[in-house]
Amino acid sequence: MKKLKAFVITAVIGGLVVLVPIGIIVFIFLWLFDLVAGAIEPLTAMVAARSQWGSAAAAAMVIAALVGICFAVGLLVRTRLGGWTFSLAETCALKRVPGYSLIKETVSQFIGQGKSPFSTVALVQVFNNETMVLGFVTDRHADGRCTVFVPSGPSPASGDIYHLPGRFVHVLDVPVEDVMRAIIGCGAGSSKLFEAYAKLPADRSADAEGAGS
Repeated sequence: MKKLKAFVITAVIGGLVVLVPIGIIVFIFLWLFDLVAGAIEPLTAMVAARSQWGSAAAAAMVIAALVGICFAVGLLVRTRLGGWTFSLAETCALKRVPGYSLIKETVSQFIGQGKSPFSTVALVQVFNNETMVLGFVTDRHADGRCTVFVPSGPSPASGDIYHLPGRFVHVLDVPVEDVMRAIIGCGAGSSKLFEAYAKLPADRSADAEGAGS
């Protein structure tokens, strides 16, 4: 009876492990689809009213038109004249709009055109002793200092910001996914981080990395 109970529990947990991530992905996809459909609904209604197409075909046509506009604008700003015109407009007007720079940077990182501030992993000696904390190097400065975000597990979205000399920042060559798992797991799996730390050269600091680059 105990074996049957353990078998049922294991099977249910295994099913949840498979189905829950798939369900979350489907939910996010449907949410994004509804968000886009709601945003373009006025255009879709206008196209549907002036043609014989149904709402689905009209929505597909509007999306295709928007993609075409993005493509055309992208080609335009790649030219010398187009790039100069956009740069002038951005400097004189767009950057004066509150929130424009933040939104642009966020969108660039979301679509992969900007370097994520959470792509450089490091073990950091925040107290100038043998104590180390896990963090992300989010900025580097001309005097050799580094700005480091140290998340607090199990939530990687909250934490503290430190500005430290580069010699206390030891950059690791590890996947960000492993770091996130260690943070969410309250330190579980940190052995991989220290294995990467052990492979660093004698001078492990960000100062040395910056000098060599």
